[in-house]
Amino acid sequence: GFLWVVPRVPAPVEAGDGAVYVPLLTHDEQVDVLERLDFVLRNISELRKEVEELRSSLQHLAAEIIAEVRSHLEETQKVTRRRRFPFPRERSDSTGSSSIYFTASSGTANTDDGESEGGYTTANAESDYDRESERESEEGEDEVSCETVRTARRDSLDLVNEDEAPLILDSSLEEGLGQLLQQADRLHNGDEQEKREGFQLLLNNKLAYADQKDFLWRLARAHSDMCEITEDADEKRSYASDGKEEIEIALQKWDQSAECHQWYAILCGQLSEHESIQKRIQTGYVFKEHIDKAIELKPEDPQSYYLLGRWCYQVSHLGWLEKKTASALFEAPPTATVQDALQNFLRVEELSPGFSKAGRVYIAKCYRDLGNNSAAVLWMNLASELPANTKEVAVSVSTH
Repeated sequence: GFLWVVPRVPAPVEAGDGAVYVPLLTHDEQVDVLERLDFVLRNISELRKEVEELRSSLQHLAAEIIAEVRSHLEETQKVTRRRRFPFPRERSDSTGSSSIYFTASSGTANTDDGESEGGYTTANAESDYDRESERESEEGEDEVSCETVRTARRDSLDLVNEDEAPLILDSSLEEGLGQLLQQADRLHNGDEQEKREGFQLLLNNKLAYADQKDFLWRLARAHSDMCEITEDADEKRSYASDGKEEIEIALQKWDQSAECHQWYAILCGQLSEHESIQKRIQTGYVFKEHIDKAIELKPEDPQSYYLLGRWCYQVSHLGWLEKKTASALFEAPPTATVQDALQNFLRVEELSPGFSKAGRVYIAKCYRDLGNNSAAVLWMNLASELPANTKEVAVSVSTH
């Protein structure tokens, strides 16, 4: 509680009488002022927490930049011409096992996949780099560079010379790709274990199909699946970061692919959950931009309207502090209404009835917010008729 001293002023009455004091504010007005003051103080406390979070992220920025620059310098110093071997090569100067090892875990550093061959980690990466640095001045000498990156790694595969890799799939590879994509889609729609199997399946085939659009966006989708089902916060961030890198490569080649824009938006949203409030707000703009592009390219895809509906609903429920922060950081803060969200969720039902259980729940929420309780009850009942797992992507849409 606060000790509130009500100011009083002399209010002269009849002549000759002394001045009496009356309060400037009535009791109800005092209560209203106290409530407003309490509201302001709570928001100041929340803002202080956000400022501390921002300060912390800035402190890490310098270290991240240094790490990225060092990584880039190491990459550029490596031998650019690499020979592929179908089997692990014995190394007489290595300590421990001489085989190439691949793991299924995800790392955390940025890589240039234009120079790396898909991004794989070896057990002897540091010693490889030391030996290559010593011999980089010897022209004409063939080297094998096993780059250390932090993208997800894969089990051993037969590797081919990159100069001989075909740009166009022959009939057998194309047929194999079709079967692979069907299997990946089936596993993606399964339970957690099946999603893990789908992720590993795509990693195991990355070398063969890394230049195929439909393969790459599914690989990014698999990273998103792993981000959702993983409990550890660091692993979640790693999967989201790696998936975002994969889909960025795809977008550079196929910027007219609705699926590439869609999954780029989703992975940006997942990654922003582990970043500062400023980055989350910034990501909200990126998310909306790429979902709009996906709808432009493929206007009959219910998934994009579901994601846009989620974005609109969250923006319509931004609190005072979030709105003020967005206004301070950007000239035009994001705007959307509950009605905007409702129209997008209804569009999902129009395109594919029963596409999303969560979408029907959001329709009910929108009607409740708009004061139409009977419609809200109807859509909650319709949502209860659907199975727990429907077709929409399970993802947090970041706007703040």
